[in-house]
Amino acid sequence: MAGNWLWMTAADLGRGIEAGKINPMELTEAFLDSIEQHPEAKRIYSRTTPRRARTMSMAAADRAKAGHRIGLLDGVPISWKDLFDASGAPCEAGSALLKGRVPEVDAEVLTTATAQGLVCLGKTHMSELAFSGLGLNPITATPPNVNDPEAVPGGSSSGCAASVAFGLAPAAIGSDTGGSVRIPAAWNDLVGLKTTPGRLSLRGVVPLCERYDTVGPLARSVEDCALLLAAMEGSKPADLNGASLKGARLLVLDTVALDDLREAPERGFDGAVDRLARAGAKIEIGKIPEVVEAMSLAAITFTAEAYGIWGKLIESAPEKMFPRILERFRSGAAFSGADYVAAWRRLEELRLIWAKKTAAYDAVILPTAPILPPHAQRLMEDHDYYVTENLLALRNTRIGNMFGLCGVTLPTGQPSCGISFLAAPWQEERLLRLCSAAERALG
Repeated sequence: MAGNWLWMTAADLGRGIEAGKINPMELTEAFLDSIEQHPEAKRIYSRTTPRRARTMSMAAADRAKAGHRIGLLDGVPISWKDLFDASGAPCEAGSALLKGRVPEVDAEVLTTATAQGLVCLGKTHMSELAFSGLGLNPITATPPNVNDPEAVPGGSSSGCAASVAFGLAPAAIGSDTGGSVRIPAAWNDLVGLKTTPGRLSLRGVVPLCERYDTVGPLARSVEDCALLLAAMEGSKPADLNGASLKGARLLVLDTVALDDLREAPERGFDGAVDRLARAGAKIEIGKIPEVVEAMSLAAITFTAEAYGIWGKLIESAPEKMFPRILERFRSGAAFSGADYVAAWRRLEELRLIWAKKTAAYDAVILPTAPILPPHAQRLMEDHDYYVTENLLALRNTRIGNMFGLCGVTLPTGQPSCGISFLAAPWQEERLLRLCSAAERALG
């Protein structure tokens, strides 16, 4: 039975605990044992926290025995990206620049999740300082891709996705600044939720670009993502009962998002759209020209802030960084403060236009990525390939970040190909309900 636990959704594990069929302590030991024995575990977890996990699972077991469970996920173990502070455990964000950094207190979302009974298994590898959508990290480790052993897993929440896809955690908590939850989720056939900026606390989270940074879960189901969102803010989860696609209006974004689609992502997306339509969704195709201008502001607003946060530390020891990540950070030095302010002011205007043009739709849909996961070794050897694939990897997901939206990626059934749903800011519950129905339609 313990072997089956490794492949169950977090919600189903919680229901097993509720029914008295699963002991939280035994569940945690099953995952810790699996991590210990798995040949790829060291490429997935930067470190486990067994003492903490056992203490938390023991408390959850006591609550379950007494009939005082806090919620459905009380006693369920999960993994955390290595940019969330966990008291007493190194938190290095995939970077040699932060080697030996040990926080004294937990990140606020970890504190809240712990209070909801979630068990912390440990910290997972990630792209260096979260500044890549590929998941390639020669400084610490590059986690595996579940569909292709020679490909990258997607980033920057790369270890998060691998921990779930390889059965080493039921779910994981990552972060998304330009696609860092949705890309690894899509490339490993998982569900990923990008939350609205400001929805979940960033206190105790190593930053990349604070105006874009968001916290979000990667999991096997939409239900798990809804439960994890609620657990991280101590709120009531979205009600997914009775969700339906009948009459839902979905806009296929035909500006930027469908350009240069490679064969497999196009096939996966087209097949998914067909199934959504057969389930009752009303599909329209439309252009939003403002997307082009918004995307042109990405370099200024992302790299200038990233370099503003990290430039001083980076320049104190640039030799410690992977040169291609160093190059991306340094590109932010080219912009002035005036450039940055003007870009953000214009972006806020474009966000208002987006809101008006999409108000009549339940969601905007698009391929999560226009490409399949690139070949890891070629990325190391071919600079032009690295630049092209890195920019394409994050192109579609970045649309959601540029417009400050919430978003969900779902598997299409085509390996490593996801379909994304974007909705207005602060509409996570409504979006999760829609995606619950879409998940059933996609099978």
